[in-house]
Amino acid sequence: MTKSARYHIPAALLQPLWLRSRESLADSGLIYDPLAAAACQQCHLAPDCLVGNVDQHQLLHATLTLLVDQRVQHFLRRFPNGHVINVGAGLDTRFYRLDNGRCRWLELDCDENLLWRQKLFHASERYRMRPGSVTDLSWLSQLPTSFSSPVMLVCDQALLQISAQEVAKFVQRVGCHFNQLELCLVLAGDRCDSGLGHKLGTQAYAHGFEDPARQLLQWLPWAEQISSHSPLTVPCPRWRPWQRWLSHLPSFGHRLTPVVSHLRF
Repeated sequence: MTKSARYHIPAALLQPLWLRSRESLADSGLIYDPLAAAACQQCHLAPDCLVGNVDQHQLLHATLTLLVDQRVQHFLRRFPNGHVINVGAGLDTRFYRLDNGRCRWLELDCDENLLWRQKLFHASERYRMRPGSVTDLSWLSQLPTSFSSPVMLVCDQALLQISAQEVAKFVQRVGCHFNQLELCLVLAGDRCDSGLGHKLGTQAYAHGFEDPARQLLQWLPWAEQISSHSPLTVPCPRWRPWQRWLSHLPSFGHRLTPVVSHLRF
């Protein structure tokens, strides 16, 4: 395919895919995503993808991706026939990386993003796509309150783009709909928009919480926290200088970057 024939995908949608592609080709990459690398060969790289500290943003994105992958893998090891609902999927390739041959997967996103997914990725009999988002929750009424096997709801990047009030509405609506559910959500710390946060690879997020996991439990008091993970705790040589510095300020570990929270009820 010639360059002129490549897809001109919006930069905000393409950049996460491109960052995973770059990370997959790095010698010390935290994740391996060959499908992202193959898909990027079909896409025209928008100049906006190159804005800012790309290397550090790549590290942060790859680390968050790794942490969410680990939570989903843990869920599928316990429940091989489980259902995974991925809200605000964008061009996420997690199903293709983690598919165990038995799980059921539902991708939810706006119609335009789903059209791009259909152009770039392959369909599967256990893999479905539906319109839906973190702000338009009409899709909830189309889902049962209980499934034949356990359910995990994943929201990787989409919640970072909505306000605290909208996050609260999303979490509470989801929490009230399902009888049983595991949640794996990425929320921003309250110091992400600081100068230090930007040096760590953060971008402008629409909310920030001093303790994201505790905030989730305030919205869902009947839930149980399984774990909360900061990218700054991941063993990786590229994080080591920051980890040494932050060892003197442990209270900032969950405030300077987005963190991955895992709950169940």
